[in-house]
Amino acid sequence: MILPIVAYGDPVLKKVATEITKDYPKLEELLENMHETMYNAMGVGLAAPQIGLPIRLFLVDTSPFGEDEDMEKEEREALKNFKQVFINAKIIKEEGDEWVFNEGCLSIPDVREDVFRAPKITVKYLDENFKEQTKTFDGLIARVIQHEYDHIEGVLFTDKLSSLKKRLIKGKLSNISKGKINVDYRMRFPNQKKKR
Repeated sequence: MILPIVAYGDPVLKKVATEITKDYPKLEELLENMHETMYNAMGVGLAAPQIGLPIRLFLVDTSPFGEDEDMEKEEREALKNFKQVFINAKIIKEEGDEWVFNEGCLSIPDVREDVFRAPKITVKYLDENFKEQTKTFDGLIARVIQHEYDHIEGVLFTDKLSSLKKRLIKGKLSNISKGKINVDYRMRFPNQKKKR
C-alpha cells in the first residue's frame, strides 16, 4: 500500500525516533508499504518518520544511481545492487574529508541543495531479520544512509545549510508546509486534518 509522505513542517520530522523490537506490530507489512511508497515517489531512501512513524527504521535502494554512465563500472554495479533495511541504526564512525553533493528529500519536494557529508561511515544496525550487522559504507551509498539516518535523529538536510541558503529557500519551505505544491505522489501536509 502506498502511504502518504509527511511534508516539511510536520513535528514528526523533528523528533528523535525510538528503537523498535522484533515484535513491532506488522513490521513485515510496514516494510513492504515503505518500499512501495519509496518506489512510487522515485526515491532512493525512506525513513519511518517520513510516513509519520517516529521509529528508528529506514530503507535504502541506490539502484537508480547505478544508471549514471559518468561513474566507473565498479561503482555503478555497487549502487545497482545495494538494497538494505536499517533498524535501530547507529553511525559509530565517520571518516574522510567531507564532500559536497546536491541532495533532495521526498518530504521537501522541489528543493535541492548542496550538502557536505563524510565519504565513509561505519554503521551498526539490525537488518530486516533482526540480525545485528556492523558494516562500512562509502561514496553515494554512505551519503544516502547518512541522509536517512538524519531523519531518525530528527534532522533534515535543510538543517545543514548556511543561514543565507536557509533564508533563500524559506518561502519554498513555507509553501511546502502549507501544501502549496504540486507533487506526483501522495503527501500529508502539517495543516491537513487526518482522515478517519
